[in-house]
Amino acid sequence: MVKPSVKRTVITYLVEKYNASIEQCVTLVNMSRSSWYYTSKLNDNEVILKLNELVEKYPNRGFENYYHRIRREGYKWAWSRLLRVYRQLGMVRRAKKRYILPDGEKKPLAQPKVQNEIWSMDFMSDALDDGRSFRVLNVIDDYNRECLISEGSISFPSARVIRELEQIKEERGLPKYIRTDNGPEFISKEYTQWCKGNGVTPVYAQPGKPMQNGYIERFNRTFREDILDAYVFTSIKQFNIISQKWRDEYNAYHPHGALRHQSPLDFSNKNSINEIKKEAASRVFNNSNNEKAEKAFSPLKY
Repeated sequence: MVKPSVKRTVITYLVEKYNASIEQCVTLVNMSRSSWYYTSKLNDNEVILKLNELVEKYPNRGFENYYHRIRREGYKWAWSRLLRVYRQLGMVRRAKKRYILPDGEKKPLAQPKVQNEIWSMDFMSDALDDGRSFRVLNVIDDYNRECLISEGSISFPSARVIRELEQIKEERGLPKYIRTDNGPEFISKEYTQWCKGNGVTPVYAQPGKPMQNGYIERFNRTFREDILDAYVFTSIKQFNIISQKWRDEYNAYHPHGALRHQSPLDFSNKNSINEIKKEAASRVFNNSNNEKAEKAFSPLKY
């Protein structure tokens, strides 16, 4: 079925090329005259401004991410309307070709049921404008993909890794497991002893299989697109300031597909409230059953 917009293009071409009348052209393409003369009364200026604002701020995101961000801000624009304007503005990004694994090779990571059960940790590398390389330590909670730390430094020995983990420990405690690769900082004697002394079990991905630590690998991609590839840093201090601002915004507002398009903080807060409601409902249900059992009980009569 040919869309009305395509028919309009054909009619315009016929009128300009062959000097034909509108009545002849609309009959030829099977379009009513009222449809040809119809002018939409819908004003999309506000939608256009909002999409341009998001594209400028988050150039590496796609339509679905923009849609859920707009809905979070309270706008009630329909998916179809936003998609139509998004396409008209030429913002459609070419989808990346993905290698589809056979069914037997798919091994998705199990998502923890509670916070502070499993953390994932990994390093990234980049360079300052003077050519000096630096490393970034990223730590996330696998439960809600919350970024716990994203710290940059010229060098990151195991002692520095332990110091950063101790800082997180003071703020929110430690998990049962920490998943990493087999980097020298993570298999060092200092790190393994620290894990043992704090009741943390280190979990290592097999060499050559980074997707066994897939949560942090996916986070690294977003971090690289938004921070490392978007800025040229003159100092580590500058990087850490920008990284801290981005981390706060990511945890509070980034709509994550695996979290039903909720931000990490929203997901954990809503689930905590739901758990409290379930516990309260369970207590009410048990009390009700106990009362019924007491009423149903009658002493034996002799």
